[in-house]
Amino acid sequence: MATRGPAARTSATVPETMKAAAIDRFGPPEVLKVHVVPVPEPDATEVLIALHAAGVGSWDAKIRDGTWATGDERFPLVLGTDGAGFVVARGSRVRRFGIGDRVWSYAWANPKGGFYAEYVAVDAEQVGSVPRRLDLLQAGAAATTGLTALQGIDDVLRVRQGETVLVFGASGGVGTLAVQFARWRRVRVLGTATGRAAVTLVRRLGAGAVIDGRSDDAIERLEALAPDGIDAVLALAGGDVLEQCLELVRAGGRVAYPNGVEPAPRRRRRLSVMAYDAVAGRRELARLEHAVEQARLEVPIAARYPLGRAAAAHARLERGHVLGRIVLQTRRSEPP
Repeated sequence: MATRGPAARTSATVPETMKAAAIDRFGPPEVLKVHVVPVPEPDATEVLIALHAAGVGSWDAKIRDGTWATGDERFPLVLGTDGAGFVVARGSRVRRFGIGDRVWSYAWANPKGGFYAEYVAVDAEQVGSVPRRLDLLQAGAAATTGLTALQGIDDVLRVRQGETVLVFGASGGVGTLAVQFARWRRVRVLGTATGRAAVTLVRRLGAGAVIDGRSDDAIERLEALAPDGIDAVLALAGGDVLEQCLELVRAGGRVAYPNGVEPAPRRRRRLSVMAYDAVAGRRELARLEHAVEQARLEVPIAARYPLGRAAAAHARLERGHVLGRIVLQTRRSEPP
């Protein structure tokens, strides 16, 4: 049993060590292996979360293979930027959460390790309450992607009721949520997706029309659907098809894309093209919780893997065409 310092108030079930999926060097998915590491101890302003699920994102792969290396990494490096679980310890200055509370979190480059683990210690300001309509598996898949989708639609594009909005790359982890948030804002949602299953999913989530971006007549169909032009685009993938779609955005229209989309949309004089990063904080997570409930959000899970098969999850990610989000499940059941 771990001995916790005076800063932490702890439940009676926290062990000294835990399993975590980590890398000892940069490389392909196979470098991601299970390690036994100490359970991090929360400081006065942190909570310790017993994780039920962690999201797997394309950015995790870029950290794993060294594409986004900073030179400050310390190995073994536990991957993962977001997840959900329940509070098992809290620092002496934490008042918002109690032991056993269901929580989710997004913390980029968390100093005490990532979310591919049985436990994570995170600053309480980057933790929020899980919406009632989501279970912990869905919440583990939706913290980063939910913040990215909601802030793209509301804060960057500032969509307005009645506008025509294109979600380019609508079948992925961010896109499936962005379609639903845009629908909640009462805009006309158009989406792009590849393949019958993806098109069906995006349409079911609320897009008024879905175009297969690889079809020969994709641009002609989009132009017919929006003869007066598109008001705003959330670009979640780049490339030639996106650039052709942007030709249909009316003068003065807006284009937003999360940093990391490659190639980034080309700048255009007649459009406002804006890059952004999702922001995680107490206020942002509270807004997301409210939006999830109001939009009656559905979180599509493309695949789930146990923690010990994190390498397989990354291999699946790299094969592409992921509908929704891949999740690592670290516990089999939620607490009573």
